[in-house]
Amino acid sequence: MTEQDRADATAAVERWRAGLAVDCVLLDGFHALKHALRFGAEVPVAVTDDKDAALRLAAGLAPDLAADLAARLTEIPGPALRDLVTRVHPTAVAALAVRPDRADALAALARLPRRAPVVVLDRPRNLGNVGAVVRLAAGFAATGVVTTGDLDPWHPNAVRSGAGLHFATQVARTAPEELPPGPLYVLDPEGKDIRDTALPDDALIVFGSERHGVSGELRDRATELVALPMRAQVSSYNLATSVGMTLYHWAATSGSPLAPGRAPTP
Repeated sequence: MTEQDRADATAAVERWRAGLAVDCVLLDGFHALKHALRFGAEVPVAVTDDKDAALRLAAGLAPDLAADLAARLTEIPGPALRDLVTRVHPTAVAALAVRPDRADALAALARLPRRAPVVVLDRPRNLGNVGAVVRLAAGFAATGVVTTGDLDPWHPNAVRSGAGLHFATQVARTAPEELPPGPLYVLDPEGKDIRDTALPDDALIVFGSERHGVSGELRDRATELVALPMRAQVSSYNLATSVGMTLYHWAATSGSPLAPGRAPTP
């Protein structure tokens, strides 16, 4: 490592520590950084302990970002990287991104007309599930994901599960009485078979927790209760599975222009 390389590494570590003092979120791994950059995230610092390996990944998996990553990534020693993150991702890449403004996200979610539904997670309990839902919402080009309750959808564990795709859609937490406008379609075991229901593009599709379901407050406000098909004696689907099935139904029946996707990257 040259003197200039050492100076660059020191400066990158200082930018990282400064970023932790403001509202930045961790992008854990190459794929999270790739997605965040593709969808316009502000990334003040990106580091790796093997820049050549990271750029080989870029050449194979994100050639559209290869030049940007070559300029943006700073190589730092392995011990320095391990000091910055709780655990080093297998791709040995980490970055910080500025968290979008909550008021801006809520304003975008409330803007009408909408071309795609908003997913509402009522009092979710698992951050990994929240991140998985954000990833699904991004893949289906949903307008966004809103959560109620105590969990922060921008918690590092949720962002990690979302693979950087929080920046591909609108993500915010709000109170039930402050949800964006639109008809509420609430997933409920007593609801109408979703296969007989057309979900409008401006719908708010509400999912509760596996154990407790949707709150009585939101259930009472429902435009319609809908249910997913399920084998008798099976209790429930995982939250992300339920969201995926529902968004697939919306996309298949709404004329959504989504193209067939690729196999997921690890």
